This record gives sequence, C-alpha cells and structure tokens, in this order.
Amino acid sequence: MNPFWFKILNKTLSEEKTNDMEITFHSAYRLAKRYRELKINARRLCKDVLFITAGIFAAAFGLKGFILPNGFTDGGATGIALLTSQVSGIPLYLLIIAVNVPFVFIGSRVLGRNFAIKTAIAIAGLSLCVGVVQFPEVTQDKLLVALFGGFFLGAGIGLTVRGGAVIDGTEVLAIYAGRKIGATIGDIILIINILIFSAAAWLLNIETALYAMITYLAASKTLDFIVEGIEEYIGVTIISNHSEEMRQMIIERLGRGVTIYKGERGYGKKGQSRKEVDIIYTVITRLELSKVKTEIEKIEPDAFVIMNSIKDTRGGMIKRRPLAH
Repeated sequence: MNPFWFKILNKTLSEEKTNDMEITFHSAYRLAKRYRELKINARRLCKDVLFITAGIFAAAFGLKGFILPNGFTDGGATGIALLTSQVSGIPLYLLIIAVNVPFVFIGSRVLGRNFAIKTAIAIAGLSLCVGVVQFPEVTQDKLLVALFGGFFLGAGIGLTVRGGAVIDGTEVLAIYAGRKIGATIGDIILIINILIFSAAAWLLNIETALYAMITYLAASKTLDFIVEGIEEYIGVTIISNHSEEMRQMIIERLGRGVTIYKGERGYGKKGQSRKEVDIIYTVITRLELSKVKTEIEKIEPDAFVIMNSIKDTRGGMIKRRPLAH
C-alpha cells in the first residue's frame, strides 16, 4: 500500500471508529506488517551470527595455525597487536582487545551503536578463541605461512564484515580520520600500514617485514573476494536512435531486465538539438560484456554506451540464469 494512503487510512480509522470491519482490517494489517518486520530482523540476526562466528574461527586459525608459531606479523590493528606481542611478550589475546577498544568507541560515533555492539562481541570472541581454542601448526614454510596465514585472516575479517562487524578496526579509524582531514580511506590505511611495516623492519628484521607485506596483500585480496563476491557486475547505459531494438535485444537475447529513462539530446551531429530519446539501462555480468558489445554494434555501431563497475545487486533479473544464446 502506498505510504500516503496508509497514513490517511490510519488517521481516518483513529478518528472515526464506527465500522468494526475497518478497525479489524486496520489491526490485521499492522499485525502482519509487524510480523514481517520481526521475521526479517530475525533472519538477518541469524545470518549475522553465523558470519561473525565463522569469521572468528577463520581468523583464529590463520593466527594460531600459521602466523603466531612462525613469528610473523600483519598490517592493520591485528599487525599492531602481533608486533606488540612479539616485542613485549604480552599474550596476543589480551592485545587484540586492548588495541581494538578505541576503534569500538570510534565506530559507535561513526557507524552507530549496533555496529559497535557487534564489533565488541566479535573482538571479544576472537580474543577468547585465540586464548582458549587449540589449532595445529600447519607448516613452517615461510612463503606458505605468509600466503595462507593472510588468506585465513582475510577470510575471517571478510566474513565478519558480512555479519555487520569488524575484528580489525583500521578501516573504522580510516573512515573517522577521513572525515576529519578530508583524505581518502585508502590513503589513510596505506599510511597506517607503512608505519606498521617500518616498525616491524626496525624492531624485528627486514625479512619479517617483507613477509608481513605478503601476508597483508593476501589478506586484503581475500577480504575483497569475501565481501564483494565472485561475480562482477557491469552497469550499461545505452543512448541510441534505435532504443526499442536495444531494449528487445537485451530482453530477448540476454534475458535481462531493462530500465528506460526519458531524456533529451543536448548535442547532435548537426549541432545543438533538443530531441527526446529513450535511455536504456541494464546490469550484466562480466562474462556477458563481450556479447553485449557485439549485439550493440550489430544494431548501431555509433551508439553512445557507458559502462561502469557495480559491487553488488539485489532483486531484479540479474541473479537469474540468462536465456540460452
């Protein structure tokens, strides 16, 4: 129901409760809506708990099965905790909490209370898992330790992010600092990690710092893979004199949905003009990009086409299997 009409209905029923049937309908609608909201929230909570739990165990396995036994370190808040533990001898599970506590408070201000609560629980769970759960030492090969230690640590961080929390607060600090000084998040994270790796080279040795960089790169790529997914989507905007043929091509040959915007041409081959045109927009996967280009060229080689990367999509026809070509 349209929210505007629902407000009118709600006000009418509250002021004129003369019809028992209308009152019953109104109460049933509100009850059904509330039930749907609770169902969605419960499903979301269960998914978050599963993601965070899996992330905690994956990160703990990367730390205790690869990184810790071989004296390696990493970037970010985890790298600070690892480096401090190796230099001072303080247990890592205590430092995980101590290093990340400021990030939890920053997160509550920047990203909200719910995020801070989830993050606090996730960090406490990781600390408990590292301190209590025993994991076997998998290998002593330095390259394998750097790669797979980073892989499992990145997977743990990524799964936790999918659950709406973090177990490494570097990005929270980067978001907060970026808002204060106007720098990009990537630049701030890069500066933080340069400082960590420089400290590792100074306090430990250059070789450990170099392996720490490999660990960090492996963790970063795994984190991106977990958060963004295996599929890469492309948004395609087509401005053509044959927009109807383009629309039919996308629907019939690709099996994708389209959105049509009404627009006007601002400049044409013969100078300025104000000709109306239908603007076609669709979302495809990376694997379909070549076929789309070919089909567009068949219809109109000079069509103006804009393509941009999309992190993820929801709803529509993009998740469905395309029609057979």
